[in-house]
Amino acid sequence: MCNNCNYTIHGAHHHYGWDRSIPPVERVAPGSRIFFECRDSGSGHFTPESTVADVSTLDFTKVNPVTGPVYVDGAEPGDAIKVTIHEFEPSGFGWTAIIPGFGLLADQFKDPGLLLWKYDASTLAPALYGSHGRVPLKPFAGTIGLALAEEGLHSVVPPRRVGGNLDIRDLAAGSVLYLPVEVEGGLFSIGDTHAAQGDGEVCGTAIESQMNVAVTLDLVKDANLSMPRFTTPGPVTRHLDAKGYEVTTGIGTDLMEGAKAAVSNMVDLLGKQYNLSADDAYMLCSVCGDLRISEIVDMPNWVVSFYFPRIVFE
Repeated sequence: MCNNCNYTIHGAHHHYGWDRSIPPVERVAPGSRIFFECRDSGSGHFTPESTVADVSTLDFTKVNPVTGPVYVDGAEPGDAIKVTIHEFEPSGFGWTAIIPGFGLLADQFKDPGLLLWKYDASTLAPALYGSHGRVPLKPFAGTIGLALAEEGLHSVVPPRRVGGNLDIRDLAAGSVLYLPVEVEGGLFSIGDTHAAQGDGEVCGTAIESQMNVAVTLDLVKDANLSMPRFTTPGPVTRHLDAKGYEVTTGIGTDLMEGAKAAVSNMVDLLGKQYNLSADDAYMLCSVCGDLRISEIVDMPNWVVSFYFPRIVFE
């Protein structure tokens, strides 16, 4: 619980998809600090007793539930909601899955896969991976956004101009996010919490983990943002940098194909160096490896790099 929060929005108040007609759970003044009880992206489908067979029974109509919405007094189209992210209350359990048909290398990984994680919710010590790997943790909310101006129900899966399923690892404690308002009150919701993720979330899932989160919602009048923007409180890769990186590349005329090549090459490298199965290497890349555009000006070929932190195995 958040002792200095003005409101608590319980996890029962969640919804699937964005719809401006969903009644707000709470109406708050700008500057209110709010404690949200969030669900993980699978709506609790996976437990410590789950097996890979449970991947095939995941209900895609109930993925990425978000808690809310919250109406911010005075918010109008053209304004921005300023979201200050204070702290996360982790659960200590998480999961990572290969979901057939989903993920950057879906054409290469056609069978389901599942990793279950247990971590110390109080210390957030690196999570054990097998017998010799340790993944540094950095909690954040993968889905965080406002309602769209267009009427009707809109899928929560793709990110949108008002936020949503952004999956930006650096929206962690201390970061400040600005979201463009398109409907009266903004109608803010948050969920899809993660214990760790690499930039790109390449297999389609990170360490998906139920958490609660405390944020402050402020109002910036006449911000006229076209897309979300955010600030971070300091360095963003300090939890990964200590031992350097293994880096693979993809080079060619198409950035998506370059990204696929860079990740595929890293999966092969991790398999050779650490005796990992392709499935385990792919999921591990998703939770702690970073895709980067290294070069996008030397036409006709671009360079995409994939950085894997050596700290995981050292």
